[in-house]
Amino acid sequence: MKVSAKGNDVKDLNLAAQGQDLIDWAAREMPVLTLIRQRFEKAQPLKGLRVGACLHVTSETANLMLTLKAGGADVALCASNPLSTNDAVAAALASQHGIKTYAIRGEDNDTYYQHIEAALDHRPQLTMDDGADLVSVLHKSRQDQIPDVIGGTEETTTGVIRLRAMADRGVLRYPIIAVNEADTKHMFDNRYGTGQSTLDGIIRSTNVLLAGKTFVIAGYGWVGRGLASRAKGHGADVVVTEVDSVKALEAAMDGFRVLKMDDAARAGDIFVTVTGDVNVLDRKHFEVMKDGAILANSGHFNSEINLKALDDMATGVRQVRPSVQEYKLQDGRRLHVLGEGRLINLAGAEGHPAAVMDMSFANQALCAEYVNANASKLERRVYDVPDDIDKEVARLKLRAMGIAIDTLTEEQQRYLTSWEEGT
Repeated sequence: MKVSAKGNDVKDLNLAAQGQDLIDWAAREMPVLTLIRQRFEKAQPLKGLRVGACLHVTSETANLMLTLKAGGADVALCASNPLSTNDAVAAALASQHGIKTYAIRGEDNDTYYQHIEAALDHRPQLTMDDGADLVSVLHKSRQDQIPDVIGGTEETTTGVIRLRAMADRGVLRYPIIAVNEADTKHMFDNRYGTGQSTLDGIIRSTNVLLAGKTFVIAGYGWVGRGLASRAKGHGADVVVTEVDSVKALEAAMDGFRVLKMDDAARAGDIFVTVTGDVNVLDRKHFEVMKDGAILANSGHFNSEINLKALDDMATGVRQVRPSVQEYKLQDGRRLHVLGEGRLINLAGAEGHPAAVMDMSFANQALCAEYVNANASKLERRVYDVPDDIDKEVARLKLRAMGIAIDTLTEEQQRYLTSWEEGT
């Protein structure tokens, strides 16, 4: 049955009070977004703008939605992952804040796309995406709506990769700002947020002791860096696999073993993929893994672990814990997949801490304001976050943390912009 854009589709509106408590709790750790919301309430920079957002429906996201609404936006929200929705938060947004919300934790694939269609029925003028699914559906089957769209924002590495591919092929039909590329996003959200919350998801799902385990991380981008440092802090023997020579060298100099996945597959106790690619853990790796190996993913899509190949190899699959599926292989070995191969920090835990999402969503809010004000000047391509927005987010975060920094003197400024003085 098609989901109506006129109402909401959430699990249980009776959960709204519980959801509001979670939203308020997250807000305590989001002072930058709070400051922006207070300004938005007065300035109304998004007045009358229809926003379609496809994001993880969490308490942190709720605070972003409330900031957009405070700025005058008319918002519709759907989930960007079937396992990332907090049903109580969805209920609060729908019933207490009048935000059209289409998200149910554990929704099947058909419902997931029905919810995206419902958000697009809102006829958004600005899209806000986490993985580019909303943009993809809009470009594939809703092209008649594209002339109404002035621009968009994208939250994730995976989504930015997809959007840059669209732009390179000349099929992207409106400007999008890659929020993921802001320093105050990827250096903090990806490294500190995903680094901590991925371990949180693994530990909550399995209750395994990390100390003494061989912990294999596929990918040494910002997420891989954060995850590696935290796994090492728990006493794990961390192995990194990479395809980029510079990142591999960095991992080695950071003190981690660097191996090819073919070799790491034999040694690992716990595997986490954070590459944004496909079939990073594949049949040949499953064939040599230890009995009891744990497989998790913290990349955006559930494509990094080849679950189809694992299904084909398995003689039986059973749920052994709420977020753990055990695949029994023909030779008796058992491999354990966490969270159906989806984002384990959201499938098994609560996602990023609010303190880092404060910066990511501050970027989202300010970029929405920027697009609305500058849409006529922007081309059909992917833009980085304007440097002044990135620096403003950092400035506000430091202010909220009570941290003061130095400023250059006139003499120092002159020196940095001159060439005459030398040794």
